[in-house]
Amino acid sequence: MDLLSQLLALTPVTGHLDIRCHFGAPWLLDEPPAAPLVIRYHALLDGEAVLEDADGHTPMKAGDIVLFPAGGAHRLHDGGGAKPRPLRAAPGAALTVVTNGGRGAPAEVLCGRFVFAAPAERLLRDFLPRRLIVSAAEAAGRLGRVVALMREESLEQGPGSAALIGHLSAALFSLSLRTAASETEANAGQRSLLALASKPRLQPALTAMFDSPGRDWTLPALAALCHLSRATFVRQFLDATGRSPAELLNEIRMAQALRELAASQDSVAAIGEAAGYQSEAAFQRAFKRHVGVTPARWRAAQRAAALNQSLNPPPPPTAAPAHKPAQ
Repeated sequence: MDLLSQLLALTPVTGHLDIRCHFGAPWLLDEPPAAPLVIRYHALLDGEAVLEDADGHTPMKAGDIVLFPAGGAHRLHDGGGAKPRPLRAAPGAALTVVTNGGRGAPAEVLCGRFVFAAPAERLLRDFLPRRLIVSAAEAAGRLGRVVALMREESLEQGPGSAALIGHLSAALFSLSLRTAASETEANAGQRSLLALASKPRLQPALTAMFDSPGRDWTLPALAALCHLSRATFVRQFLDATGRSPAELLNEIRMAQALRELAASQDSVAAIGEAAGYQSEAAFQRAFKRHVGVTPARWRAAQRAAALNQSLNPPPPPTAAPAHKPAQ
């Protein structure tokens, strides 16, 4: 499989569209840090906005999409500097509609979140950029059509809209990563797994780590696959990701182990061996450092949670926003 398919196989994601905003300037959305296992996103459908976060102030135009893999706090506003008007939320059948009654320049924003499984958290947090911007030009085509369908469903809110919007939102995540994987002005210079994917010389090592994480890979062996010296291989890898090859390999191995612990009936020892650990004791130590508990305890907790959910399914969604817009 290609890199993106391999990454998504290790990091299953569900999508949620929480609010559709219809604003007139002055307006402001103020987002605190995201909860664990959550990546927030905004799609600016109409108008202009300014994104304000740890990387500074970034202008956005209609059609732009921004994701926050690192979960950082951020603000989205009209950029005029005036005191924002208070927001009014109207829960609907599929999502909440937020307005502010402003008479200035209009803006329309879709705000949602991607929720991923525990095995994926560090792989996504550490190896994707802090934020990921897909410009309107880049979002044309399939990605633009997905956003357009989400907009239509959020406006109509017909039977099944909530479920359909969720599926479309998950597709939005995959297509956004695919689009951003190519070098773009908005994301240029950001160290990430996507930057690594754009370097053909390093592809053999990257493919090997994802295809066969259980092999006893060494730096010389991975470098040899790329026809590079060990030092050059490590330097280019660090330049692209900000992390070492060993760190990425360990994250892939642990994500695979976590996935198998949750989904299979294999023994802890067999899962650890398949993930590349030389002994059950080595796997136990690495797992506890990574997760904080033993593999057996983590697996038991996952099964207990799944059983509890099957016996006590969650209530139907109330369409309340996942976050509270700033007043």
